[in-house]
Amino acid sequence: MKNKIILALLLLFGFIISANAQKKIEVSELPQPAQEFLKKHFSNTTVDIAKKDAEHGEKGYEVKLKDGTEVEFWKDGSYREVDGDDKPIPTDFIPQAVKDYVAKNHPNEKITHIDYGHKDLDVDLTNKIDLEFTKEGKILKDKKD
Repeated sequence: MKNKIILALLLLFGFIISANAQKKIEVSELPQPAQEFLKKHFSNTTVDIAKKDAEHGEKGYEVKLKDGTEVEFWKDGSYREVDGDDKPIPTDFIPQAVKDYVAKNHPNEKITHIDYGHKDLDVDLTNKIDLEFTKEGKILKDKKD
């Protein structure tokens, strides 16, 4: 009986922590750079859900758009990840070296995902090619998933 109570308390505690890890917010509560990024690059759609997110100990924000695109921001409002869910994403904010590499080596493909990690930049293309770059835009890996 005592073990069941302890287990129930642990489950409740875990639920409370996960509920606090992603708290729904209004778009106006996003940092100004995040609001400007969405307005500039995704004006053709609207925000479905905005959340304050504490994934992996990193405080930031997660936004899901009506068209299915998901955008994650660092706590300062700079973008961290844009995922088009296999659909092409806008590229104005993508480093020029990355766009040049894709245009030269995969001319018929579009970028569907970009993710800034702590050390590198991960890019996915419409043909399921996974590219990895340094933050400066130098290619590290070019492979098919």
